[in-house]
Amino acid sequence: MQCEFELEHIGINTGSPEEAERLALLLSGMFNLTPRHGQKSELAGTDFECMKAPFLGRNGHISMKTPDLDAAVEELREKGFSFNMETAAYTEDGKLKNLYLDGEFGGFAIHILRK
Repeated sequence: MQCEFELEHIGINTGSPEEAERLALLLSGMFNLTPRHGQKSELAGTDFECMKAPFLGRNGHISMKTPDLDAAVEELREKGFSFNMETAAYTEDGKLKNLYLDGEFGGFAIHILRK
């Protein structure tokens, strides 16, 4: 059985907090989204995360969500993908919450998280 994946958001690397805010405001106006301030990023709705400083991925990251993260990790490993376990985050009860795949795909890192 294949896991279900959905796009959560696109993370875009920028060079500064000011550039992140300008881009978030532009995207918000373009697509009728609500801009929001975050600690590490500026957001345009829930669709775009404009990073205040470059993070993983040359261009940024693609965030995918899945209802069964453990099964998704297993499926992706079976397909030959590996994970950057240094990026793994866990819930208070010790369940895997999110993590990044190793490498870049089209200049983007890929981040998967529990739906």
